[in-house]
Amino acid sequence: MLIMLGNPLLQLYDNSPCHHSRETMSNSITHLIKPRLKDLGGFAVRRLLPAPAVRMIGPFIFFDHFGPATFPAGEGLDVRPHPHIGLATVTYLFEGVILHRDSLGTQQLIHPGDVNWMTAGRGIVHSERTPVELRPAGPPLHGLQTWVALPQAFEETTPAFFHHPAASLPTIEQPGVTMRVIAGHAFGQRSPVETFSDMLYVAVTMNAGSRFTLPAEHMERGIYLVEGDVAVDGEALVAQHLAALAEGMDMEVRARTGSRLVLLGGEKADGYRFAWWNFVSSSRARIEQAKIDWREQRMGKVPDDDELIPLPDA
Repeated sequence: MLIMLGNPLLQLYDNSPCHHSRETMSNSITHLIKPRLKDLGGFAVRRLLPAPAVRMIGPFIFFDHFGPATFPAGEGLDVRPHPHIGLATVTYLFEGVILHRDSLGTQQLIHPGDVNWMTAGRGIVHSERTPVELRPAGPPLHGLQTWVALPQAFEETTPAFFHHPAASLPTIEQPGVTMRVIAGHAFGQRSPVETFSDMLYVAVTMNAGSRFTLPAEHMERGIYLVEGDVAVDGEALVAQHLAALAEGMDMEVRARTGSRLVLLGGEKADGYRFAWWNFVSSSRARIEQAKIDWREQRMGKVPDDDELIPLPDA
């Protein structure tokens, strides 16, 4: 998600090369991925995936961390209607409120701790905006948006949208550690969010001096440190960087200060995925068809939202 204050522009994906990941030569951390940082009028957006050395972690092909930021009074998030195919978007907020609307007729507010899971499948159109009633106060916004590449057998599945309030998600309490299972399964708990492949997606808060063991049950794993001071098997993470972890190893995660982090991963994707703008597919030809469909407005319409993001020229 790429957001401009006072300007309803969203460029959800670009193919421009980036050179911000590096090998760490660690037994536990194989790559440390630096974000592509965009400072847009005081709203910081950090893109971690895809990266040159680590294109995906499990089914996750896109990872954005937006905020924390506060909009000027009277303004808010305005992501105009835009299309997706071949993926599911997963939105999770730490702070603020977003109104999701889509071509299925869905209108849904998302609050901190909730999960919005939108299956694009063969094609869906949606918008994301700050509710009108919250704009006068200058609303805050802080959260994550990720894309999950659908398995090839489900790339053309029927579009769908699901909302799961925070209270419906499993919470795991360990000494000084609180975990919420956003999607998939972890630590013996499973999220009610229906997924198409084996997944790990967990929001974690840690007190200073706390620790937990991350088991090796998922094939591919990553840790994104939102804020704080955390080490994995004694190696310090870097705040707002994504650490890709080695496979097949239990690892100790220890916080030196109060910290917030996210665990993500799952089984490897079943083949290469092409990604262009908002489209993901195992077929390049399918992406070309999606370009035509959006240009000719054959992908649906968000009710009561007549603005559109046009197909990029490049």
